[in-house]
Amino acid sequence: MADDNDRTPTTGETKVAGPTTTGTSHRVRRPRAEAMTMARRRAVNAVAWFVSLVTTVVVLILAVHIVFVAFEANTANDLVNTVGDWADDLAWQFKDVFQPDDHKGEVAVNYGLAALVYLIAGRILTSLVRRLA
Repeated sequence: MADDNDRTPTTGETKVAGPTTTGTSHRVRRPRAEAMTMARRRAVNAVAWFVSLVTTVVVLILAVHIVFVAFEANTANDLVNTVGDWADDLAWQFKDVFQPDDHKGEVAVNYGLAALVYLIAGRILTSLVRRLA
């Protein structure tokens, strides 16, 4: 035998919300809290974008230095000299990890390793920052 709560109300009847009916949530969303959440999400995304940008610039500096060394760019040129100085500063611990006989190979391997480490660290940091959103 069917329970009275299981039957569909007929025209003119109202059904009282109970355990077998689905009611709407009585929680009211506050616009201010929603705006604060959106502002927080925008701020976190901006920080993540900045971290990604810095990582990209660092990796590009190291990659350009590798190209300059591989193709024997003119070291008297200011651009080549500046990029080389920046790359030397950025590759601080990686300059002598591997020591092959060829200078070009040494720069390619060690500065490439530095670029890879910066890239991985930047991606991890960016994803951690985005998880805050």
